[in-house]
Amino acid sequence: MSDAPTRIAVVTGASRGIGRAIALRLARDGRHVVLMARSEGPLSELKAQIESSGGKASYAVVDIADSAAFGAAIEKVAEDHGRLDILVNNAGITRDNLILRMSDEEWASVIQTNLTSAFVAVRAAARPMMKGRFGRIVNIASTSGIVGNAGQANYAAAKAGLVGLTKTVARELGSKGITANVVAPGFIETDMTKDLPQQIKDNALQMIAVKRLGSVEDIAAAVSYVSSDEAGFLTGQVICVDGGMTMC
Repeated sequence: MSDAPTRIAVVTGASRGIGRAIALRLARDGRHVVLMARSEGPLSELKAQIESSGGKASYAVVDIADSAAFGAAIEKVAEDHGRLDILVNNAGITRDNLILRMSDEEWASVIQTNLTSAFVAVRAAARPMMKGRFGRIVNIASTSGIVGNAGQANYAAAKAGLVGLTKTVARELGSKGITANVVAPGFIETDMTKDLPQQIKDNALQMIAVKRLGSVEDIAAAVSYVSSDEAGFLTGQVICVDGGMTMC
């Protein structure tokens, strides 16, 4: 048996979809997963599910758009557990509109939630990671941030910003045993996409080399490796999990 300490992993937006799948996978990998989202009910349910399967989990209810509260919640994880090893910035929102119709609020809310929150979390997590000489920072972006997408100027800009943030963090913290990478999902089957018109899905399939939509488990598998101890020589990278849609 290994006497290595249990890795402490924070997953934001863990209540559903990709975030939930990532949390389940990391718990299966033996991590203690700290679940974060705005609603307590789904977090409590997910914690119970993880624990019933023999995993370890706790949760914090927080609005990541509230920078002060969110930063404090990240810091408290390190205080409570004596360490913070893995940070997965997954939470995000969309406020789609054509650029000529996009309001200042639609722009600002998406930038705040999808990009600024990641900066806040990384800043708060960096110190305990540096203290432990180990860290895995994984920012969940999107292929929209790589190739753009009509009607998503705010979302694409935020996700592209995550790429620049991640590469800078990789350069700043690499010598401290901390890696930072982007996982960029393509067209994934989630609650957000299941109600899209079939024509949109069919059009997407034409661009996907493997001729299927992705699953949340596909993303979780990528995060599992990127956040593992074995991935210490992988940093500053953008991993597009998109079935060959962009070949980025």
